[in-house]
Amino acid sequence: MAENLKGEAVAAATRARWQAGWAGGVASRTRGPRRPRPPGREPEGCSVCCKSSWNQLQDLCRLAKLSCPALGISKRNLYDFEVEYLCDYKKIREQEYYLVKWRGYPDSESTWEPRQNLKCVRILKQFHKDLERELLRRHHRSKPPRHLDPSLANYLVQKAKQRRALRRWEQELNAKRSHLGRITVENEVDLDGPPRAFVYINEYRVGEGITLNQVAVGCECQDCLWAPAGGCCPGASLHKFAYNDQGQVRLRAGLPIYECNSRCRCGYDCPNRVVQKGIRYDLCIFRTDDGRGWGVRTLEKIRKNSFVMEYVGEIITSEEAERRGQIYDRQGATYLFDLDYVEDVYTVDAAYYGNISHFVNHSCDPNLQVYNVFIDNLDERLPRIAFFATRTIRAGEELTFDYNMQVDPVDMESTRMDSNFGLAGLPGSPKKRVRIECKCGTESCRKYLF
Repeated sequence: MAENLKGEAVAAATRARWQAGWAGGVASRTRGPRRPRPPGREPEGCSVCCKSSWNQLQDLCRLAKLSCPALGISKRNLYDFEVEYLCDYKKIREQEYYLVKWRGYPDSESTWEPRQNLKCVRILKQFHKDLERELLRRHHRSKPPRHLDPSLANYLVQKAKQRRALRRWEQELNAKRSHLGRITVENEVDLDGPPRAFVYINEYRVGEGITLNQVAVGCECQDCLWAPAGGCCPGASLHKFAYNDQGQVRLRAGLPIYECNSRCRCGYDCPNRVVQKGIRYDLCIFRTDDGRGWGVRTLEKIRKNSFVMEYVGEIITSEEAERRGQIYDRQGATYLFDLDYVEDVYTVDAAYYGNISHFVNHSCDPNLQVYNVFIDNLDERLPRIAFFATRTIRAGEELTFDYNMQVDPVDMESTRMDSNFGLAGLPGSPKKRVRIECKCGTESCRKYLF
Protein backbone atom coordinates (compact mmCIF):
# COMPACT_ATOMS: atom_id res chain seq x y z
CA MET A 1 0.00 0.00 0.00
CA ALA A 2 1.28 3.45 -0.88
CA GLU A 3 2.43 5.68 1.97
CA ASN A 4 0.08 8.64 1.76
CA LEU A 5 -0.95 11.99 3.16
CA LYS A 6 -4.32 13.45 2.17
CA GLY A 7 -5.92 16.86 2.55
CA GLU A 8 -6.84 19.91 0.55
CA ALA A 9 -4.36 22.13 2.40
CA VAL A 10 -1.53 19.71 1.54
CA ALA A 11 -1.97 20.42 -2.16
CA ALA A 12 -0.95 24.01 -1.64
CA ALA A 13 1.84 22.93 0.69
CA THR A 14 3.49 20.79 -1.97
CA ARG A 15 3.54 23.65 -4.45
CA ALA A 16 4.95 26.40 -2.25
CA ARG A 17 7.79 26.79 0.20
CA TRP A 18 6.39 27.88 3.50
CA GLN A 19 8.25 30.86 4.85
CA ALA A 20 7.82 29.67 8.41
CA GLY A 21 9.70 26.49 7.55
CA TRP A 22 7.00 24.17 8.87
CA ALA A 23 3.32 23.42 8.43
CA GLY A 24 0.71 22.83 11.08
CA GLY A 25 -2.94 22.03 11.47
CA VAL A 26 -3.35 20.08 8.25
CA ALA A 27 -6.10 17.49 8.53
CA SER A 28 -5.35 14.17 6.86
CA ARG A 29 -6.71 10.69 6.36
CA THR A 30 -5.41 7.62 4.62
CA ARG A 31 -6.76 6.12 1.44
CA GLY A 32 -6.56 2.65 -0.11
CA PRO A 33 -3.87 1.37 -2.48
CA ARG A 34 -3.53 2.78 -5.96
CA ARG A 35 -5.71 1.01 -8.49
CA PRO A 36 -3.60 -1.43 -10.52
CA ARG A 37 -3.31 -0.79 -14.20
CA PRO A 38 -5.55 -3.13 -16.22
CA PRO A 39 -3.28 -5.33 -18.37
CA GLY A 40 -3.09 -4.33 -22.02
CA ARG A 41 -5.33 -1.30 -21.59
CA GLU A 42 -4.58 2.39 -22.13
CA PRO A 43 -6.68 5.26 -20.75
CA GLU A 44 -9.59 6.10 -23.03
CA GLY A 45 -8.92 9.09 -25.23
CA CYS A 46 -5.13 8.85 -24.73
CA SER A 47 -3.06 8.64 -27.89
CA VAL A 48 0.41 9.24 -26.46
CA CYS A 49 2.76 6.27 -26.73
CA CYS A 50 5.11 6.32 -23.75
CA LYS A 51 6.81 4.13 -21.17
CA SER A 52 5.44 5.94 -18.16
CA SER A 53 4.01 3.77 -15.43
CA TRP A 54 0.41 3.96 -14.23
CA ASN A 55 1.54 5.82 -11.08
CA GLN A 56 3.63 8.27 -13.10
CA LEU A 57 0.63 9.13 -15.28
CA GLN A 58 -1.46 9.69 -12.17
CA ASP A 59 1.21 12.04 -10.80
CA LEU A 60 1.20 14.01 -14.06
CA CYS A 61 -2.55 14.48 -13.77
CA ARG A 62 -2.20 15.75 -10.22
CA LEU A 63 0.55 18.16 -11.21
CA ALA A 64 -1.66 19.56 -13.97
CA LYS A 65 -4.72 19.50 -11.65
CA LEU A 66 -6.61 17.37 -14.18
CA SER A 67 -9.18 14.67 -13.47
CA CYS A 68 -8.94 11.48 -15.52
CA PRO A 69 -11.56 8.74 -14.99
CA ALA A 70 -9.50 6.19 -16.92
CA LEU A 71 -6.59 6.74 -14.53
CA GLY A 72 -8.85 6.83 -11.48
CA ILE A 73 -8.10 10.51 -10.78
CA SER A 74 -11.12 12.49 -9.64
CA LYS A 75 -11.76 15.64 -7.62
CA ARG A 76 -11.99 13.49 -4.51
CA ASN A 77 -8.44 12.12 -4.78
CA LEU A 78 -6.81 14.78 -6.94
CA TYR A 79 -4.79 16.04 -3.99
CA ASP A 80 -3.44 12.72 -2.76
CA PHE A 81 0.32 12.70 -2.42
CA GLU A 82 2.85 9.98 -1.68
CA VAL A 83 5.84 10.30 0.61
CA GLU A 84 8.98 9.24 -1.25
CA TYR A 85 11.29 9.57 1.75
CA LEU A 86 11.98 11.79 4.78
CA CYS A 87 14.88 14.26 4.58
CA ASP A 88 15.15 15.89 8.00
CA TYR A 89 13.70 16.08 11.49
CA LYS A 90 13.15 18.71 14.17
CA LYS A 91 11.20 19.13 17.37
CA ILE A 92 9.45 22.40 18.30
CA ARG A 93 7.49 22.72 21.53
CA GLU A 94 7.29 18.94 21.85
CA GLN A 95 5.84 18.68 18.34
CA GLU A 96 7.80 16.58 15.82
CA TYR A 97 8.21 17.76 12.23
CA TYR A 98 9.65 15.97 9.20
CA LEU A 99 10.93 17.39 5.93
CA VAL A 100 9.08 15.35 3.29
CA LYS A 101 10.28 14.58 -0.24
CA TRP A 102 7.11 13.99 -2.27
CA ARG A 103 7.13 11.38 -5.01
CA GLY A 104 6.85 13.00 -8.43
CA TYR A 105 8.00 16.42 -7.17
CA PRO A 106 11.49 18.02 -7.20
CA ASP A 107 13.49 18.54 -4.01
CA SER A 108 12.55 22.22 -4.08
CA GLU A 109 8.94 21.23 -3.36
CA SER A 110 9.78 19.32 -0.17
CA THR A 111 7.83 20.58 2.86
CA TRP A 112 7.95 20.31 6.62
CA GLU A 113 4.99 18.33 7.98
CA PRO A 114 3.86 17.62 11.56
CA ARG A 115 3.99 14.01 12.68
CA GLN A 116 0.21 13.63 12.91
CA ASN A 117 -0.19 14.36 9.19
CA LEU A 118 2.02 11.47 8.12
CA LYS A 119 0.50 8.03 7.67
CA CYS A 120 3.68 6.47 6.26
CA VAL A 121 4.36 4.21 9.24
CA ARG A 122 6.95 2.05 7.49
CA ILE A 123 8.95 5.05 6.23
CA LEU A 124 8.83 6.70 9.66
CA LYS A 125 10.11 3.56 11.39
CA GLN A 126 12.92 3.16 8.89
CA PHE A 127 13.90 6.85 9.22
CA HIS A 128 14.23 6.58 12.99
CA LYS A 129 16.04 3.25 12.72
CA ASP A 130 18.61 4.79 10.36
CA LEU A 131 18.88 7.87 12.59
CA GLU A 132 19.46 5.83 15.74
CA ARG A 133 22.04 3.61 14.10
CA GLU A 134 23.98 6.58 12.73
CA LEU A 135 23.89 8.40 16.06
CA LEU A 136 25.35 5.34 17.77
CA ARG A 137 28.00 5.06 15.08
CA ARG A 138 28.96 8.66 15.75
CA HIS A 139 29.09 7.89 19.49
CA HIS A 140 26.13 10.14 20.23
CA ARG A 141 23.10 9.29 22.27
CA SER A 142 20.52 7.24 20.43
CA LYS A 143 17.69 9.64 21.29
CA PRO A 144 17.12 12.10 18.40
CA PRO A 145 18.24 15.68 19.07
CA ARG A 146 15.77 18.54 18.65
CA HIS A 147 17.52 19.53 15.42
CA LEU A 148 19.73 17.43 13.12
CA ASP A 149 23.02 18.85 11.97
CA PRO A 150 23.37 19.13 8.14
CA SER A 151 25.80 16.21 7.82
CA LEU A 152 23.43 13.88 9.67
CA ALA A 153 20.43 14.99 7.62
CA ASN A 154 22.43 14.52 4.42
CA TYR A 155 23.39 10.98 5.50
CA LEU A 156 19.71 10.11 6.07
CA VAL A 157 18.83 11.36 2.58
CA GLN A 158 21.64 9.33 1.02
CA LYS A 159 20.55 6.29 3.00
CA ALA A 160 16.97 6.69 1.79
CA LYS A 161 18.12 7.02 -1.82
CA GLN A 162 20.39 3.99 -1.43
CA ARG A 163 17.55 1.91 -0.01
CA ARG A 164 15.32 2.83 -2.94
CA ALA A 165 18.11 1.91 -5.38
CA LEU A 166 18.60 -1.45 -3.67
CA ARG A 167 14.85 -2.12 -3.79
CA ARG A 168 14.84 -1.41 -7.53
CA TRP A 169 17.81 -3.75 -7.99
CA GLU A 170 16.06 -6.41 -5.91
CA GLN A 171 13.02 -6.13 -8.19
CA GLU A 172 15.24 -6.43 -11.27
CA LEU A 173 16.95 -9.55 -9.91
CA ASN A 174 13.64 -11.21 -9.13
CA ALA A 175 12.25 -10.26 -12.54
CA LYS A 176 15.23 -11.95 -14.23
CA ARG A 177 15.46 -15.08 -12.07
CA SER A 178 13.91 -18.26 -13.45
CA HIS A 179 14.17 -20.18 -10.18
CA LEU A 180 11.69 -20.61 -7.34
CA GLY A 181 13.79 -19.03 -4.58
CA ARG A 182 13.33 -15.29 -4.11
CA ILE A 183 16.21 -12.82 -3.71
CA THR A 184 16.30 -9.98 -1.20
CA VAL A 185 18.98 -7.28 -0.89
CA GLU A 186 20.15 -5.58 2.31
CA ASN A 187 22.85 -3.09 3.23
CA GLU A 188 22.89 -1.80 6.80
CA VAL A 189 26.66 -1.26 6.82
CA ASP A 190 27.53 1.56 4.41
CA LEU A 191 26.10 3.63 1.54
CA ASP A 192 27.20 1.35 -1.30
CA GLY A 193 24.44 0.70 -3.82
CA PRO A 194 24.00 -2.03 -6.45
CA PRO A 195 27.12 -3.13 -8.36
CA ARG A 196 27.46 -1.16 -11.57
CA ALA A 197 28.80 -3.92 -13.80
CA PHE A 198 26.80 -7.07 -13.18
CA VAL A 199 24.14 -8.82 -15.26
CA TYR A 200 22.02 -11.55 -13.68
CA ILE A 201 21.71 -14.75 -15.72
CA ASN A 202 20.22 -18.16 -14.91
CA GLU A 203 22.42 -20.46 -16.98
CA TYR A 204 25.79 -20.53 -18.67
CA ARG A 205 26.49 -17.82 -21.22
CA VAL A 206 28.62 -19.39 -23.94
CA GLY A 207 31.62 -17.39 -25.04
CA GLU A 208 32.95 -16.96 -28.54
CA GLY A 209 34.19 -20.14 -30.22
CA ILE A 210 32.57 -22.52 -27.69
CA THR A 211 29.73 -24.92 -28.49
CA LEU A 212 27.52 -26.86 -26.09
CA ASN A 213 26.43 -30.12 -27.70
CA GLN A 214 22.97 -31.27 -26.66
CA VAL A 215 22.57 -34.84 -25.45
CA ALA A 216 21.18 -37.22 -28.11
CA VAL A 217 19.52 -39.86 -25.93
CA GLY A 218 17.62 -40.14 -22.66
CA CYS A 219 16.51 -42.84 -20.26
CA GLU A 220 13.41 -45.06 -20.68
CA CYS A 221 12.76 -45.50 -16.95
CA GLN A 222 9.29 -45.72 -15.43
CA ASP A 223 10.78 -44.95 -12.01
CA CYS A 224 14.34 -43.63 -12.17
CA LEU A 225 15.07 -44.14 -8.43
CA TRP A 226 13.52 -47.53 -7.71
CA ALA A 227 13.34 -49.16 -11.15
CA PRO A 228 16.07 -47.60 -13.33
CA ALA A 229 16.15 -49.07 -16.82
CA GLY A 230 19.75 -49.79 -17.76
CA GLY A 231 20.92 -47.88 -14.71
CA CYS A 232 19.10 -44.72 -15.85
CA CYS A 233 21.26 -41.81 -17.01
CA PRO A 234 23.97 -42.35 -14.36
CA GLY A 235 24.23 -46.05 -15.19
CA ALA A 236 24.48 -45.34 -18.89
CA SER A 237 27.51 -43.21 -18.08
CA LEU A 238 28.91 -45.93 -15.79
CA HIS A 239 28.25 -43.88 -12.66
CA LYS A 240 26.05 -44.11 -9.57
CA PHE A 241 22.64 -42.58 -8.93
CA ALA A 242 23.35 -39.33 -7.07
CA TYR A 243 20.28 -38.66 -4.92
CA ASN A 244 18.01 -40.22 -2.32
CA ASP A 245 14.23 -39.85 -2.40
CA GLN A 246 14.52 -36.43 -0.68
CA GLY A 247 16.80 -35.01 -3.36
CA GLN A 248 19.88 -35.05 -1.12
CA VAL A 249 23.18 -35.98 -2.72
CA ARG A 250 24.59 -39.29 -1.50
CA LEU A 251 27.80 -39.41 -3.53
CA ARG A 252 31.25 -38.58 -2.23
CA ALA A 253 32.56 -35.18 -3.23
CA GLY A 254 34.51 -35.67 -6.43
CA LEU A 255 32.16 -38.17 -8.06
CA PRO A 256 30.14 -36.72 -10.97
CA ILE A 257 26.37 -36.33 -10.99
CA TYR A 258 24.42 -37.37 -14.10
CA GLU A 259 20.85 -36.09 -14.06
CA CYS A 260 18.01 -37.00 -16.38
CA ASN A 261 17.76 -34.72 -19.40
CA SER A 262 15.27 -33.27 -21.88
CA ARG A 263 15.15 -36.50 -23.88
CA CYS A 264 14.28 -38.73 -20.92
CA ARG A 265 10.79 -40.21 -20.56
CA CYS A 266 10.53 -39.26 -16.87
CA GLY A 267 8.74 -36.07 -15.83
CA TYR A 268 9.58 -32.93 -13.89
CA ASP A 269 9.09 -34.68 -10.53
CA CYS A 270 11.71 -37.34 -11.27
CA PRO A 271 14.05 -37.69 -8.24
CA ASN A 272 17.00 -37.49 -10.63
CA ARG A 273 16.15 -33.88 -11.53
CA VAL A 274 17.53 -31.65 -8.79
CA VAL A 275 20.11 -29.14 -10.02
CA GLN A 276 18.11 -28.42 -13.17
CA LYS A 277 15.17 -27.19 -11.05
CA GLY A 278 17.29 -24.27 -9.88
CA ILE A 279 17.51 -22.46 -6.55
CA ARG A 280 14.61 -23.37 -4.28
CA TYR A 281 15.57 -21.38 -1.16
CA ASP A 282 14.93 -17.70 -0.45
CA LEU A 283 18.34 -16.01 -0.25
CA CYS A 284 19.60 -12.56 0.74
CA ILE A 285 22.47 -10.58 -0.78
CA PHE A 286 23.81 -8.52 2.11
CA ARG A 287 26.69 -6.17 2.85
CA THR A 288 29.18 -7.68 5.28
CA ASP A 289 30.41 -5.61 8.23
CA ASP A 290 33.99 -6.93 8.21
CA GLY A 291 35.28 -5.66 4.88
CA ARG A 292 34.39 -8.68 2.73
CA GLY A 293 32.02 -6.72 0.49
CA TRP A 294 28.75 -8.41 -0.42
CA GLY A 295 27.81 -11.85 0.83
CA VAL A 296 24.87 -14.27 0.64
CA ARG A 297 22.87 -15.75 3.48
CA THR A 298 19.96 -18.13 3.47
CA LEU A 299 16.57 -17.04 4.77
CA GLU A 300 15.49 -20.65 5.24
CA LYS A 301 16.92 -23.74 6.90
CA ILE A 302 18.87 -25.90 4.45
CA ARG A 303 19.26 -29.60 5.16
CA LYS A 304 22.63 -31.35 4.89
CA ASN A 305 23.49 -32.59 1.37
CA SER A 306 20.75 -30.46 -0.24
CA PHE A 307 21.35 -28.60 -3.48
CA VAL A 308 21.70 -24.85 -2.91
CA MET A 309 22.80 -23.13 -6.14
CA GLU A 310 24.89 -23.38 -9.30
CA TYR A 311 27.96 -21.35 -10.11
CA VAL A 312 26.85 -19.61 -13.29
CA GLY A 313 28.77 -17.28 -15.57
CA GLU A 314 30.35 -16.90 -18.99
CA ILE A 315 32.20 -19.93 -20.38
CA ILE A 316 35.53 -18.84 -21.84
CA THR A 317 38.68 -20.59 -23.02
CA SER A 318 41.68 -21.06 -20.75
CA GLU A 319 43.63 -18.60 -22.88
CA GLU A 320 41.03 -15.90 -22.34
CA ALA A 321 40.87 -16.83 -18.65
CA GLU A 322 44.62 -16.28 -18.36
CA ARG A 323 44.27 -12.79 -19.83
CA ARG A 324 41.35 -11.84 -17.58
CA GLY A 325 42.91 -13.53 -14.56
CA GLN A 326 45.94 -11.27 -14.64
CA ILE A 327 43.62 -8.25 -14.56
CA TYR A 328 41.48 -9.65 -11.73
CA ASP A 329 44.58 -10.59 -9.75
CA ARG A 330 45.78 -6.98 -9.77
CA GLN A 331 42.34 -5.93 -8.54
CA GLY A 332 42.56 -8.37 -5.64
CA ALA A 333 39.43 -10.34 -6.61
CA THR A 334 38.49 -13.09 -9.03
CA TYR A 335 35.35 -14.79 -10.28
CA LEU A 336 37.09 -17.40 -12.44
CA PHE A 337 36.29 -21.07 -11.93
CA ASP A 338 38.28 -23.69 -13.88
CA LEU A 339 36.23 -26.50 -15.45
CA ASP A 340 39.05 -28.99 -15.01
CA TYR A 341 37.09 -32.21 -14.52
CA VAL A 342 39.07 -34.04 -17.23
CA GLU A 343 41.29 -31.32 -18.68
CA ASP A 344 41.83 -27.63 -18.17
CA VAL A 345 40.27 -26.26 -21.36
CA TYR A 346 37.42 -24.01 -20.25
CA THR A 347 36.73 -21.59 -17.39
CA VAL A 348 33.59 -19.97 -15.99
CA ASP A 349 33.89 -16.22 -15.46
CA ALA A 350 31.12 -14.80 -13.24
CA ALA A 351 32.55 -11.29 -12.92
CA TYR A 352 30.06 -9.59 -15.27
CA TYR A 353 27.52 -12.31 -16.10
CA GLY A 354 26.44 -14.43 -13.17
CA ASN A 355 23.75 -15.43 -10.71
CA ILE A 356 23.61 -15.07 -6.93
CA SER A 357 26.73 -17.25 -6.57
CA HIS A 358 28.68 -14.19 -7.77
CA PHE A 359 28.28 -12.79 -4.25
CA VAL A 360 29.12 -15.93 -2.22
CA ASN A 361 32.24 -15.40 -0.11
CA HIS A 362 35.16 -17.68 0.65
CA SER A 363 35.64 -19.56 3.90
CA CYS A 364 38.37 -21.93 5.01
CA ASP A 365 35.60 -23.86 6.80
CA PRO A 366 32.77 -23.63 4.23
CA ASN A 367 29.21 -24.94 4.40
CA LEU A 368 28.98 -25.56 0.63
CA GLN A 369 30.67 -28.33 -1.38
CA VAL A 370 31.29 -28.32 -5.15
CA TYR A 371 30.03 -31.10 -7.44
CA ASN A 372 30.34 -31.52 -11.22
CA VAL A 373 26.94 -32.09 -12.83
CA PHE A 374 26.00 -33.24 -16.34
CA ILE A 375 22.47 -32.87 -17.73
CA ASP A 376 21.79 -31.90 -21.35
CA ASN A 377 25.46 -31.57 -22.21
CA LEU A 378 27.66 -34.63 -21.62
CA ASP A 379 30.96 -33.05 -22.70
CA GLU A 380 33.17 -33.81 -19.69
CA ARG A 381 35.14 -30.65 -20.38
CA LEU A 382 32.02 -28.54 -19.67
CA PRO A 383 30.35 -29.68 -16.45
CA ARG A 384 27.86 -27.56 -14.53
CA ILE A 385 29.16 -26.50 -11.11
CA ALA A 386 26.69 -27.15 -8.29
CA PHE A 387 26.95 -26.28 -4.58
CA PHE A 388 25.50 -28.69 -2.01
CA ALA A 389 25.27 -28.14 1.75
CA THR A 390 27.99 -29.91 3.72
CA ARG A 391 25.87 -29.71 6.90
CA THR A 392 22.58 -28.32 8.12
CA ILE A 393 22.61 -24.55 7.53
CA ARG A 394 20.47 -22.40 9.81
CA ALA A 395 18.20 -19.62 8.55
CA GLY A 396 20.18 -16.36 8.59
CA GLU A 397 23.57 -18.09 8.20
CA GLU A 398 26.00 -16.92 5.52
CA LEU A 399 26.72 -19.31 2.64
CA THR A 400 30.39 -19.90 1.81
CA PHE A 401 32.64 -22.18 -0.22
CA ASP A 402 36.38 -22.70 -0.27
CA TYR A 403 37.91 -20.80 -3.20
CA ASN A 404 40.85 -23.22 -3.16
CA MET A 405 38.95 -26.40 -2.33
CA GLN A 406 40.81 -29.68 -2.62
CA VAL A 407 38.93 -32.99 -2.69
CA ASP A 408 40.52 -35.90 -0.81
CA PRO A 409 41.84 -38.42 -3.35
CA VAL A 410 39.61 -41.29 -2.21
CA ASP A 411 39.87 -42.86 -5.63
CA MET A 412 41.06 -41.98 -9.11
CA GLU A 413 37.70 -40.39 -9.97
CA SER A 414 37.73 -37.90 -7.14
CA THR A 415 41.20 -36.58 -7.96
CA ARG A 416 39.73 -35.17 -11.17
CA MET A 417 37.53 -32.69 -9.31
CA ASP A 418 40.02 -30.46 -7.52
CA SER A 419 38.50 -26.99 -7.61
CA ASN A 420 41.10 -24.27 -8.11
CA PHE A 421 38.61 -21.40 -8.12
CA GLY A 422 41.01 -18.61 -7.26
CA LEU A 423 43.89 -19.95 -9.37
CA ALA A 424 41.89 -20.14 -12.59
CA GLY A 425 43.74 -18.60 -15.51
CA LEU A 426 46.76 -17.74 -13.37
CA PRO A 427 49.79 -19.88 -14.28
CA GLY A 428 53.07 -19.90 -12.45
CA SER A 429 54.11 -20.12 -8.84
CA PRO A 430 51.75 -18.58 -6.24
CA LYS A 431 54.85 -16.93 -4.74
CA LYS A 432 54.96 -14.60 -7.74
CA ARG A 433 51.37 -13.48 -7.22
CA VAL A 434 49.91 -10.83 -4.99
CA ARG A 435 48.79 -12.70 -1.88
CA ILE A 436 45.20 -11.92 -0.85
CA GLU A 437 44.55 -11.92 2.87
CA CYS A 438 41.70 -14.16 4.04
CA LYS A 439 39.05 -12.54 6.26
CA CYS A 440 36.82 -15.55 6.87
CA GLY A 441 37.57 -15.49 10.62
CA THR A 442 37.28 -19.25 11.17
CA GLU A 443 39.53 -21.21 13.54
CA SER A 444 40.95 -23.15 10.59
CA CYS A 445 41.68 -19.98 8.56
CA ARG A 446 44.73 -20.35 6.29
CA LYS A 447 45.32 -16.54 6.55
CA TYR A 448 45.51 -16.14 2.77
CA LEU A 449 42.99 -16.96 0.03
CA PHE A 450 45.67 -18.01 -2.47
